[in-house]
Amino acid sequence: MTTEPVDEVARIVAAWRRERPDLDVRPMEVLSRVSRLARHLDLARRATFAEHGLETWEFDVLSALRRQGEPYRMSPGALLTETLVTSGTMTNRIDRLAEHGLVQRMPSPDDRRGVLVELTDEGLARVDAALASLLQAEQGLLAGLSTSDVRHLADLLRDVLAPFDAS
Repeated sequence: MTTEPVDEVARIVAAWRRERPDLDVRPMEVLSRVSRLARHLDLARRATFAEHGLETWEFDVLSALRRQGEPYRMSPGALLTETLVTSGTMTNRIDRLAEHGLVQRMPSPDDRRGVLVELTDEGLARVDAALASLLQAEQGLLAGLSTSDVRHLADLLRDVLAPFDAS
């Protein structure tokens, strides 16, 4: 007979079942683990990005540009949509990334008053290296699962998140 591993959530859930048998604590079994995993993921991401001289927000902006494909440029408004920050915050972020030589502003060819933000060669190299390291760290977080378990977990989490992303 195989026994399931006991984690902190299992201990907490067992205590609640003992103390409040009238409540259905099954959501806690899933969502408390998701919450704890999110903390581990956040720590892993911060450490990975720091290895490449980046903050999490810097990676977010650089990766939004990188995902566009060549020539790796977007309007500040499109970056707002991709990164879910305010206009003032994005302006500050672009300024700081430009100061570090990771992006550059250029006039928009479609709008004489418009500006585009483009990855520099250094920004491209930095985001590509950080992404490779990030994926390695994330694979480490999932190392205890088989490939099919990872796929199944991804499918289940997509189903949970889809209604939130739709709104």
